Amino acid sequence: MKLFTAALCALLLAGCASTAPRQAPNDDDQVPMTRAASRGVSGGVFTGDTVSLTSDSRAYRVGDAVTVILQETTQASKRAGTSFSKGSSVAVAPIGALGKTFGKAAIDMSADRSFEGDATSTQQNALSGALTVIVQEVLPNGLLRVAGEKNLTLNQGEEFVRLKGFVRAADIDNDNQVSSLRVANARIAYSAKGALADANTPGWLTRFFNSPLMPF
Repeated sequence: MKLFTAALCALLLAGCASTAPRQAPNDDDQVPMTRAASRGVSGGVFTGDTVSLTSDSRAYRVGDAVTVILQETTQASKRAGTSFSKGSSVAVAPIGALGKTFGKAAIDMSADRSFEGDATSTQQNALSGALTVIVQEVLPNGLLRVAGEKNLTLNQGEEFVRLKGFVRAADIDNDNQVSSLRVANARIAYSAKGALADANTPGWLTRFFNSPLMPF
């Protein structure tokens, strides 16, 4: 009876010593998030996830949010010109020897070739604003892999901004913000769909005449 009571007390104490790990709610509307390996919970009042009163609010863990300030400005210009020409001529006079001429007609040949081409290209893009993303993964070297998007549904269509990349924790300021110029391997997409976007898209026949398949 004493042995049974001791075993029962050991099982009860073991059940109180650990709790089930917490899981984030599943939301299909959010960007899929890579969860970090769950750590054991001691069961005491203090847990390792407690935020210190003296710490700042900068993101450094999986699931934290960080605001990316979009400061993208690009400008490119290129001009190329090519010009060449080539000319040649051949003349054959009637053959003569000892005061006599063999043949009556002279032969003249000439050829001219020329080419001239000119091309100019200029492009300028600017994107400003802010986008809050979520930390998806913390790499062993401390880099934060972030991803997020923003969708705006307007009365004439829908616009969205997406961003993916890697951020150093040291580049995040005290306001939990980081410039898009500090995002490594950044993939930024800004697009729209709807009536306004369709109005700015040429038709399929116009795209065919401007494609490389057009022989003229």
